[in-house]
Amino acid sequence: MARPYNFSAGPAAMPEAVLRQAAAEMLDWHGCGMGVMEMSHRGKHFGAILQQARDDLRTLLAVPEHFHILFSQGGALAHNAIVPLNLAGRHPARAMDFVVTGGWSDKSAKEARRYGDVHIAASSAEQGYTTIPDPASWQLRERPAYVHLCGNETIHGVEFHTLPDLAALGCEAPLVIDFSSHVLSRPIDWSRVGLAFGGAQKNIGPAGLTIVIVREDLLGHALPHCPSVFDYRVLAEQDSMANTPPTWGIYVAGLVFQWALAQREGDAQGLAALELRAQRRAQLLYDAIDGSQLYVNLVHPAHRSRMNVPFFLRGDDGEPLRDPNHPRNAAFLRGAEARGLLQLRGHKSVGGMRASLYNAMPLDGVQALVDYMREFERQA
Repeated sequence: MARPYNFSAGPAAMPEAVLRQAAAEMLDWHGCGMGVMEMSHRGKHFGAILQQARDDLRTLLAVPEHFHILFSQGGALAHNAIVPLNLAGRHPARAMDFVVTGGWSDKSAKEARRYGDVHIAASSAEQGYTTIPDPASWQLRERPAYVHLCGNETIHGVEFHTLPDLAALGCEAPLVIDFSSHVLSRPIDWSRVGLAFGGAQKNIGPAGLTIVIVREDLLGHALPHCPSVFDYRVLAEQDSMANTPPTWGIYVAGLVFQWALAQREGDAQGLAALELRAQRRAQLLYDAIDGSQLYVNLVHPAHRSRMNVPFFLRGDDGEPLRDPNHPRNAAFLRGAEARGLLQLRGHKSVGGMRASLYNAMPLDGVQALVDYMREFERQA
């Protein structure tokens, strides 16, 4: 029986091949007589899993050697506190600049205020988080401890397709990016990044694992009250084992990395192949929305996310229907679920619909959604 197409924003669909391998190895990993959840995190078996996962991620994202790859707990939301606890101390006044382009960067800025002086360098709140302010207009301070942005806003469907060059903007601070919902969908220009972090539950693996990639010179600045298990320097020195790491999450993430490295699209392999697929999935859905009289996406075309596509059905007056309980929205969701198109309800703060198109979503799944949307429009 074919599996439904899961458009959840996270925890999200995972590659079926990965799920099958994890299931096959559940009771006995590689003949060792134990499942991964049963083995010591300090034993040789898990040590091999951890090293392979780290090496494969470094290869996939072309992470330079002077960056540490850390595996942690807490999710990206917790790292909204852990990042300032580690980096705010780089500035005497604990000054931090934020670019707010959606719900997640807004949460990050609010959390950081607990630990220092937060300055909003730019915001698209007045535009309803449907665009990204031109970096030339950002009001950056010269040397804050760091500048934070969310590379892809999962809720509002806004994505930085090019990371800003802070040095060219006259700011010498390191750039911190939350890459939770677009990691493994495109390359990262590490020359412009000081630290990247993200929860695994969107494009990598199960909830509970967080990945942090941090430049070596940014270690060692933690505030005195930062818990030692969240001090990035301690995590780097102790090989992500300041406490028991999320072993199962790391194992499954490692399987995803191996799967990603093996993907091909024509001459493209690995991350390049995944990026091509992301572009095709997103283009297919956006073209369907833009060519419709019933559906609308409100995000500026230059800043539309490839991973998370929020859209609205129009009411009889032509206005977007935000209430998911509106009869037209409710009918759309019922029909979608009946066709095996799951988790399309928009985030509660935005309403409408949202289709998340992570790496595990095949193009056939997006085509099935587009076919249903056209059918529903004909009958509306």
